[in-house]
Amino acid sequence: MQKAVFLDRDGVLNEVLNHRVKFVNRPEDLHLLEGVERAIRQFNEDGWKVYIVTNQGGVGLGYMTEDALGEIHDRLVDLLEASGARVDDIAYCPHMPHEGCACRKPEAGMILDLAETDDISLGESYMVGDREPDIQAGRNAGTRTVFIGNRMNRKIGADHHFRNLISFSNWLVNEKER
Repeated sequence: MQKAVFLDRDGVLNEVLNHRVKFVNRPEDLHLLEGVERAIRQFNEDGWKVYIVTNQGGVGLGYMTEDALGEIHDRLVDLLEASGARVDDIAYCPHMPHEGCACRKPEAGMILDLAETDDISLGESYMVGDREPDIQAGRNAGTRTVFIGNRMNRKIGADHHFRNLISFSNWLVNEKER
C-alpha cells in the first residue's frame, strides 16, 4: 500500500477570499499561494502520492460549468508541472451544499474512492485543509489531519497545525529522518 497527501484546493493551494480574488470561477482567478509548488515537489520526491480533493458547489449552484472547472484544474496542473511538481489526481464534488451526497466534505467519499483506486493506506496518509469540513473528511476517512492557516484556530481539532503548505511539507520530510 502507498501513502498519500490529500489536499484541499482553495485556501491551501491557491488564493481565495482576498484582495485579488473572491472565488476561483475562471482559470485567470487561480493564483497559487507562496511555496505550494515546492511543497508538492517535496511530497513527490519523498514518495507521497498527491491528490486534490475539493468541494466545488459553484458548479451545482450555476456559478461555473464542469468544463470551466476542468479548465481551472488544467491551469493548476500546468502551473505545478512548470515547477516540476505533479498531482496524481484531482477529485471534486460538484454538488450544492446541503445536497446530501457522499462526496462533499465533510463526507469522505472523494478520499475513500481515490484510496481504493490507488491502494492507499489511509492510516499512513494525511488530509490537509483550511476549514473544519476538510479536517472532518480526513477523520471520517481514517487519515491523519493537518490544518493550514491561523495557528490560533485550534478548536478545529486537527492532528497538526501549520501556517502554510510548505511548512507542513518541510516538517513531513524532516519527520521521516528522525
